[in-house]
Amino acid sequence: MSFDIMGGLSAFGGGIIGYVVPFLFVLTIVVFFHELGHFLVARWCGIKVLVFSIGFGPELAGFNDRHGTRWKLAAIPLGGYVKFFGDEDAASAPDQKTIENMSAAEKKHSFFHQPVGSRAAVVAAGPIANFILAIVIFAGIFMVYGKQSTSARVDTIAADSAAAAAGFKPGDLVVAIDGRKVESFSDMQRIVSINAGQSIAVEIDRGGVRQTLKAVPALKEIKDSFGNVHRLGVLGISRSMAPDDIKNTPVGPVSAVVMGAEETWFVIDRTMSYIAGIFAGRESADQLGGPIRIAQVSGQVATAGFVALLHLAAVLSVSIGLLNLFPIPLLDGGHLLFYSIEALRGRPLSERAQEVGFRIGLAIVVMLMIFATFNDILHLATS
Repeated sequence: MSFDIMGGLSAFGGGIIGYVVPFLFVLTIVVFFHELGHFLVARWCGIKVLVFSIGFGPELAGFNDRHGTRWKLAAIPLGGYVKFFGDEDAASAPDQKTIENMSAAEKKHSFFHQPVGSRAAVVAAGPIANFILAIVIFAGIFMVYGKQSTSARVDTIAADSAAAAAGFKPGDLVVAIDGRKVESFSDMQRIVSINAGQSIAVEIDRGGVRQTLKAVPALKEIKDSFGNVHRLGVLGISRSMAPDDIKNTPVGPVSAVVMGAEETWFVIDRTMSYIAGIFAGRESADQLGGPIRIAQVSGQVATAGFVALLHLAAVLSVSIGLLNLFPIPLLDGGHLLFYSIEALRGRPLSERAQEVGFRIGLAIVVMLMIFATFNDILHLATS
């Protein structure tokens, strides 16, 4: 299976090392676990793995394990791949000549001679490993630092804001939005941020009395501490910083895993909502970023500390896992699409159909990378 992040890194002024090193750290973690998922399930299915590579191009260092797999570090550290017995290249394209000349014993260890269910499991294992990695990182952070939060209590209300129009008052405690329980100010921000221009029902506690307010979050451009601009839905309220409204709750192992899974799901939900928003015209595609943006954000986040960088690795891992599940030929999701068709038809698609599919998939991926890199360059030019 191949996992490739293409594109180039521009010179980031005098701080290039500050961007590249955190970027490679984050990317290597995500790539390693993605490919490890493919590798472990392939081994479990009895498939021979020829190469496990971090990076592409010439080998810098490596070793052979007792099963004959070559583990290596390559010169271009912008992705990685696992090459199975019978593969022609790092993208797991079948080597038809090799496959045709295989003996019965060799076919038992060839990826392309495995049942469709086994092949699908190997392919799906990469994205699943990304999700598991994210859950583990999030859970670890929760276990070490607990759950830090402030209550969703209103302190001040901006004039002419969505909150003012909805009738919010200082001291209101938000307890639910559209039926979803709100336990902290961050919970409220997350729901509001993805509902710009949409009417939401906000249940509040006002002096012990429950009531529901209708609000329409306004779309605003918000700058983070690094100067990056994000377009989010906002109500126009600030949180209460009273001692009673600030808490840090210890989190046990089981609860941490549950919270890690919830955090992972939030990233998935937010990503899918954003993509749906692009097609519906509610979101702008200029927020899509490529390797340059990832490198920039990695360098910025690294200045906030190692834990922040790990958090970014978890978010990126979820995003990469989700991206790879899109039903685009060349990506893992495209392979799964072909296997689903094979399972329904009782036989695989013709070589010609698969070849056309992969060419279309390659064109889509290249166009997306060009578009994302173009966005990155514009972002750098305007930041």
